[in-house]
Amino acid sequence: MSRAEMDVLGWDSCDVILITGDAYIDHPSFGMALVGRLLEQQGFRVGIISQPDWHSADAFRALGRPNLYFGITAGNMDSMVNRYTADRKIRSDDAYTPDGEPGKRPDRAVVVYAQRAREAYADTTVVIGSIEASLRRIAHYDYWSDKVKRSVLPDSKADILLFGNAERALVDLTHRLAAGEPIKAIRDLRGTAFMTPPNWLPDEDWAEINSIKLDTPGKVEGHTNPYEMIPEKEAKCATGEAGNQAAGDADTIAADVVKQQAVRIMSREERQLMLRDKHNKTVIRLPSFEAIKDDLVMYAHASRVFHLEANPGNAKALSQGHGERDVWINPPPLPLAMDEMDGVFDRQYARAPHPSYGKARIPAWEMIRFSINIMRGCFGGCTFCSITEHEGRIIQSRSEPSILREIEEIRDKTKGFTGTISDLGGPTANMYRLACKDKKIEETCRRLSCVYPSICSNLGTDHSKLISLYRKARAVPGVKKILISSGLRYDLAVRSPEYVKELVTHHVGGLLKIAPEHTEAGTLSKMMKPGIGAYDEFKAMFHKYSKEAGKEQYLIPYFIAAHPGTTDEDMVNLALWLKKNDFKLDQVQTFMPTPMALATTMYHSRKNPLKKVSQDSEVVETARSGKIRKFHKALLRYHAPENWEVVREGLLRMGRNDLIGSSEKHLISSRPPLLPLPVASGKPAGNATRGVAPKMNTYGKKPATQASVKPAARPASKALTPSARPALAYRSAKAAPSKTGRK
Repeated sequence: MSRAEMDVLGWDSCDVILITGDAYIDHPSFGMALVGRLLEQQGFRVGIISQPDWHSADAFRALGRPNLYFGITAGNMDSMVNRYTADRKIRSDDAYTPDGEPGKRPDRAVVVYAQRAREAYADTTVVIGSIEASLRRIAHYDYWSDKVKRSVLPDSKADILLFGNAERALVDLTHRLAAGEPIKAIRDLRGTAFMTPPNWLPDEDWAEINSIKLDTPGKVEGHTNPYEMIPEKEAKCATGEAGNQAAGDADTIAADVVKQQAVRIMSREERQLMLRDKHNKTVIRLPSFEAIKDDLVMYAHASRVFHLEANPGNAKALSQGHGERDVWINPPPLPLAMDEMDGVFDRQYARAPHPSYGKARIPAWEMIRFSINIMRGCFGGCTFCSITEHEGRIIQSRSEPSILREIEEIRDKTKGFTGTISDLGGPTANMYRLACKDKKIEETCRRLSCVYPSICSNLGTDHSKLISLYRKARAVPGVKKILISSGLRYDLAVRSPEYVKELVTHHVGGLLKIAPEHTEAGTLSKMMKPGIGAYDEFKAMFHKYSKEAGKEQYLIPYFIAAHPGTTDEDMVNLALWLKKNDFKLDQVQTFMPTPMALATTMYHSRKNPLKKVSQDSEVVETARSGKIRKFHKALLRYHAPENWEVVREGLLRMGRNDLIGSSEKHLISSRPPLLPLPVASGKPAGNATRGVAPKMNTYGKKPATQASVKPAARPASKALTPSARPALAYRSAKAAPSKTGRK
């Protein structure tokens, strides 16, 4: 972090200097700590520049010139998601900065940091990575500028990009550079992308396939006759001299065909090896940046092909033109084996922020300091989420001993530990050690989700290993409570009633968060989420086992407003479902189009990339205007007085006057609800009484005494998952009173 620390270590230079947009926290949930400790274990001297002042190159010279390269990352979050809400408003804080101070990182941090590093030392290698670079490795729609932007590679001028689970690629790259191999010669690492000359191929054995031939957008032509030797039209129209010429041509073609059809009998193993070698030396050419930036159908087509090449077992390399150069993307990295995962997490982390921050509070650290990441990846395939594009669909799990050792590390090293582990989870709470039953099927599978439209028959759903882990974790001396705070995949959980019982009996702290996301089939199909019936099935189990355990516990459902495929009627039906089930949401999410997500493709192109794309293919209804998005968001909190006006106006616009009135069947009252007046120093101002809801021109501006409800972006990594979120839903006031104030 400083020259003084280098002097103490006796270093005159660093081999690798990592630059991050986050405060430096030496904990495996934070990317820079994980990467730094991994390279340290390999014998490299690693320096870290945290949240540098990007207004000049001076801060990037703080540790001198690196011997090998600058490693650039925006941090654990995409810098644009970190700074802006789903309504494109600037957030008031930054969870990854001391004391939550905003403005400590630039927009599009990877590009800015890489350019400043290059400015500081022009001839130094620049390597970019992290979720921001990973999700921008091809041309992509950018929500904040509302246009298609180029890959991050040409804009950052980086030498190479590492994406996904990049530990293997990172170690190999660093050793090869240390051995003197030029960065321009390193072109064979999985999980890397780089710029090449146009139409570049690694060697003459490689072949290129145009993506349009794999999944043709536009009009679908009829199949040609596979037995024809000459085009059908020529054969029918050929007469006289032309006919004789055509006949002669046909004889020549037939003779050539005979010559070319000499057959050598090959064994099955030889055929498989030949096909595999051919597959591994084939690149798919995506439509160029110039072709997709203004063509919505071609954009959706490129997105569809890209996502179909995501399985590391069968993915091909991809290339995409950007002006006079190409972006080349090697196949995704192979998943880490269990011992490799253990090796990444079993380093000697200090498990604390860097001492230079003093007593400053870092919100993200407070969220996760007592939580443990037990796995990576997600096979859910939710279209609004980018976890699959970054971490992959195949689950990578740590061993029980590794996880139990980390619990002991927290107990012994982390200040403030009182006996409660706030989470044993990951992107999803209950995918630990779940996998395809057959490795060969897994390697050849092209499905985008293992659980949609239904759970694949080849997917193992046995939760016994996770149950065993929970029981052993509870038995660690000094541990009083193990909570599960990661989101639960409830359609999987109901396949294992024993797991649900174990979870509900021992690991719920009164509230359990799950994510139905919506209630309407049309919207759920665009999300690739199960129907609301799966929620009802889990809810029945949850309450049954809570009652058996003698506990009063509640489900906290998440819902998304304004997701592609959602109509006004869909959102009204969701609001009515919330009212019927007596839910009053406290925090809500408005859909945020993040780079590379399939739902973002729907938002931008209004096409459905889950199916074949053409000019005439399905049009996806999308709430794009601020007015409609506000209406959808307000419907999730229809009960809030400050939302009454916008909900009323939206219902009237829809012709749904039947939902405005004073009876139970109505969604909102026909009269403006009352709002409390602002108070000073916690006391009523004078003879303050209650006021009416704000008028339309003050919509969204709540009285100062009411907590603000901001649209929340879905966490892109485990490090963003709070260890103990406040309740996101509560029962209405008419519910029977209890000690907790909930029904």
